[in-house]
Amino acid sequence: MRPSGCGGVPTASRALLLLLPLLVQLLRAPRGVGAGSGAPAELRVRVRLPDGQVTEESLQADSDNDNISLELRKPDGTLVSFTADFKKYVKIFRALILGELEKGQSQFQALCFVTRLHHNEIIPSEAMAKLRQKNPRAVRQAEEVRGLEHLHMDIAVNFSQGALLSPHLRNVCAEAVDAIYTRQEDVKFWLEQGVHSSMFKTLPKDTEQALLPRCGQVRDRGMPCMCHYSLSLAWYPCMLKYCHSRDRPVPYKCGIRSCQKTYSFNFYVPQRQLCLWDEDP
Repeated sequence: MRPSGCGGVPTASRALLLLLPLLVQLLRAPRGVGAGSGAPAELRVRVRLPDGQVTEESLQADSDNDNISLELRKPDGTLVSFTADFKKYVKIFRALILGELEKGQSQFQALCFVTRLHHNEIIPSEAMAKLRQKNPRAVRQAEEVRGLEHLHMDIAVNFSQGALLSPHLRNVCAEAVDAIYTRQEDVKFWLEQGVHSSMFKTLPKDTEQALLPRCGQVRDRGMPCMCHYSLSLAWYPCMLKYCHSRDRPVPYKCGIRSCQKTYSFNFYVPQRQLCLWDEDP
């Protein structure tokens, strides 16, 4: 005797069939950076790099903890990430640089640069969380190219206490324990916010660093030198757009403006071995 059911379909199978339309609807629902409450969802965007090549970039926003993150992989395999911690006024750049094994380099080298986050550098986490991807196959190109920013990183960050500066530093910079850099002017601001000075370690003074050659000019891999590293954020939502309407007495948010920005970091390394990518032009 067949179990009860419509058209001889078992009860369990009937229940699955009834759920299928709901599952399809959920799968087709648009995903944003912060789709759903709680843990942030990921938004993937195809972007054009400054050299014209195309890569995929991921963005996340956590409006509850007020932070955002961005990650992309360069054509040479380098993984670049950017984290903005709005609560602590901190932004973190990280680069995982692939080594050339045939040259005796390690599998990869990690660098972290920590600087102060200023107002209006990037859209708020709440606005980022509402972004939606309308055309996943489109290649995005920044509407505005912001000027190159040169940063002299003359202070090292103590990784063991880094969570006091930003709770994200411990995870983001875990591979760069001895290569986390910041600037004196940013340290001054954070000290005024109550951060303890023991978190920072002074590197050789500027007068001493000025006497050191650029790493690309040093042949001895055991010698100290000044290292340079540049990275670009190819596409990120930097501003909110406001529209005017006869039906609304005040301007209202109606979109975003995208930007591209390149940063050039200059910092001290105790050995040329730690800056093998920096070649003399």
